[in-house]
Parts: sequence; structure tokens; C-alpha cells
Amino acid sequence: MNEIGHFIDGTRVAGTSGRTADIFNPATGQVTARLALASQDELQRAVDAAKAAQPGWAATNPQRRARVFIKFVELLNAHMQELAELLSSEHGKTVEDSKGDIVRGLEVCEFVIGIPHLMKGEFTEGAGPGIDMYSIRQPVGIGAGITPFNFPAMIPMWMFAPAIACGNAFILKPSERDPSVPMRLAELMIEAGLPKGVLQVVNGDKSSVDGILQHPDIGAVSFVGSTPIASYVYGEATARGKRAQCFGGAKNHMIIMPDADLDQAADALIGAGYGSAGERCMAISVAVPVGEATADALMAKLIPKVEALKIGPATDASADYGPVVTKAAQQKILGLVEKGIAEGATLAVDGRSFRMQGYEDGFFVGSCLFDHVTPDMDIYKEEIFGPVLSVVRAANYEDAIALPMKHEYGNGVAIYTRDGDAARDFASRINIGMIGINVPIPTPLAYHSFGGWKKSSFGDLNQHGPDSIKFWTRTKTVTSRWPSGIKSGAEFSMPVMR
Repeated sequence: MNEIGHFIDGTRVAGTSGRTADIFNPATGQVTARLALASQDELQRAVDAAKAAQPGWAATNPQRRARVFIKFVELLNAHMQELAELLSSEHGKTVEDSKGDIVRGLEVCEFVIGIPHLMKGEFTEGAGPGIDMYSIRQPVGIGAGITPFNFPAMIPMWMFAPAIACGNAFILKPSERDPSVPMRLAELMIEAGLPKGVLQVVNGDKSSVDGILQHPDIGAVSFVGSTPIASYVYGEATARGKRAQCFGGAKNHMIIMPDADLDQAADALIGAGYGSAGERCMAISVAVPVGEATADALMAKLIPKVEALKIGPATDASADYGPVVTKAAQQKILGLVEKGIAEGATLAVDGRSFRMQGYEDGFFVGSCLFDHVTPDMDIYKEEIFGPVLSVVRAANYEDAIALPMKHEYGNGVAIYTRDGDAARDFASRINIGMIGINVPIPTPLAYHSFGGWKKSSFGDLNQHGPDSIKFWTRTKTVTSRWPSGIKSGAEFSMPVMR
């Protein structure tokens, strides 16, 4: 049985706590590895290595730090197939989907290659008599990232790439469900030239999370996961004086206007709703057709497309999506489908009985499509995180946009229309963090920032893009005056620059 430990001070190390968790292949339901769960002593070893390495890394000039990421990007491309297959074996998503996971993280690594420019400060000559003023950005010190199972390559890179590029050391606590790719990424960073100790991977559970939150030497924490845990992490971190960015759940709507191209809209809903078995924080889980005629026409297109979806293991290149990550996730999704039926929604496509021949113990969930869902139903209010799409019919545009605006989550939203006025009004008024106009999954590219509103996000700064540089650095402002410009005698009034 493969044993997975930790990555501390530049190398893989075995776990010493005696506590472990099982790693599953979601397609077969079989245990494939055992993961060591860190003790507080092991976390302390990682922090000690980070403290030793960080000052020298921060003193390394930014263009040399950038060169590590140039090499790292080369290595990611060279190892793409290996990483994707490894990711799929623990997560369950198709290999092609796994490659997309890796590439979206790689793009952030490409962005931080520009760190010499991104960390430039500001300078004002002659701010006052003989006085110059300038600001500089300096690293926080040691940062930590707590990442979810659904993007085990992308989200760790979204966190550690800008943090490390800015001169910080970083401790990554990945999901217990699929830790192998984060461990491999750490090895590739060392191969790319990163000094040992700058990046650690500490595998663990809530004990490790609490250890990170309570550790006085960790100055900043980034988290992605469910809203209750995001709220907990944010509260615990900030109460201890740490800066924190915490991203939670989502319930992403797509509004389909009567003038929309329904073929495009239906295709977009299929990909955005069922890709990766719906286990995406940016998945579209609610379709909102405006008007009964639009709804009927949309359903006529959706039903055969949903029924035709091919489900299979990650090794099946023709599969549209694979299993969900765990047995518990499978049972939760199916339980919510049952609840939707009990609440009165119409199950237009019923995937509850799906079984994969030869993979009967796998964590597969058949495609489900609900119609006539209403906002009071749990399947509308809760994040299902599975291959389930709900259709909520709206009488008009105002009723349609009221749905995402009133929902507690505010991660992403989309509208399909040919009307520029409607699209512009929608983008201006909607209280959601990321907007798609004829784009179903509006995940920003690496040089813009990613983050939701409302209960989807806690903290002032978002992931990647310019916000990430601000989050992982502190601004220091220097006011300088040299002796030739200093008047003799003490000054007791408030200094002013005149």
C-alpha cells in the first residue's frame, strides 16, 4: 500500500503521528493509498524550515525568483500527462478535465513571472522641501494555504505561486482526498530551482488547519472550501491578527433571455452544469429561462442532451464526466435529489439508478435535471456539488435577476442574450462577484482577480491577479530628508509638505 507523508524542507518525509486517512480511486471505490495526518510537531518542523528559508528567499532579487517560475512552467508542460493521470486517479475527473485544472494553475505561474514589475512601488521626488517619499512592497513572511479536493492542482498554484513570487515562504495543507498532485508540484518547484524550505506540504485534517490558524509565525492564510468552514477559518485567523482570504460555497445561476440562441445556451448549460460531475465552485447549477415559451423550448433541448451524457472512469477518453470524489458525496447528492422530488420539483431526467458496469463500487452519480424548481426548495438553496441542474422559471427579466441577487451566495452568474442593453444592465446591477455575458463559467484569467461576493467570500482581497500581490505583501512607505535639507531647531507642530 502506497504511503503518502509530507513535503518538508525540500524532500518527502514519512508521517510520524500514527494517524492516517484512506485515499480512494473514486471510479472503483478501492483504497489506493494511505495518507499520513500531521501532528503539531510535524507542522512545527515545516514552520521551522520556512522560517529558516524565508529571509534568504525574500532577499533574492525578483527577477531571479521569476526564473524559478519560468522553469516551473516548463516542467508543468513536460509532466502534464503524468500530473493529469495522477490527479484523475484520486479525484475522478476525466484526464482532459484534469489537464484543464493544471493549465489554469499554470497560467497563474505565468502571471507571476512578471513579479519584478508587479512588486514595483511608487516614488515622489520633492514631496516637501528636500523631502522624497516612496513606497515599497515587502513579503508577509510565512503564508499558508488550505485547499479543497475539487481542484488539487489549480487552487494550490493560485495560492503558492503569488505568495512565493512575492518572497514569502509557504505551507500548503491540501485536501485529504487527493494529495498526490500537490506533493508532486512541490517536488517540481524544487527541481525548478526553489530553495528547500520555501514550500512545504503538510497533509492533515482539522487538527492541521487549527494548528495553522493558531501558529504565531504564520502571517497570512488563504482558504477555499465550504462557506461554514470559510467563515470559521476567517474568524479564527483574523482574531489572531492574521490577514485572511477565504472563499466559500456557490449557487451559480444562468439567465436565458427570450432572444438568446437556445442551442448555445443549452450547450453551455450542459458543459457548465455537468462538467467535472458538477464539482466546481463555478458550475452552473440553476438555469433561469425567462418566460414559459423560453422555458419549454429550453427543456426540449436540454432533456435529450442530458440523457445522452456519457459517464465513465477517468481512463475513458470518451466520457463526459466521471465519478464524484467520495461515497459520502455520492450519498449526499442522491439524498438531495430525493428531497427535490419530495418538495415537488419535476425530475425530468432521473439519473438515480445509474450503475457503471465493471465499476459497481465506484462513486458515480447519473445526470439529473429538475424542472419547476422554486426558491423555497432545498435543492435551490443548497450547493449540491454534483451533476444536478435545476430549472427555475421566471416570468420576466426582473424576476429572473432577483433570484441570484437574493441568494445568499454570490460567486458567479451568467446571462445569455443578444440584447446589449439587457447585458449591460445585468452586469451593472447584479450583486455577484464574477459575471458572464454569453459565457457560462466566467472564471477570470490569471491577470484579473477571482472572488465572489456575499457568503461566497470572506476578506477584502481576491485570488490571483493584482489582488494576490497586495494580499501576499505589505506596503511600507518611507519619507526621507537628507541633512542639507534639514532646518536647525525642533519642530513641534504637525509636519506639512508645503
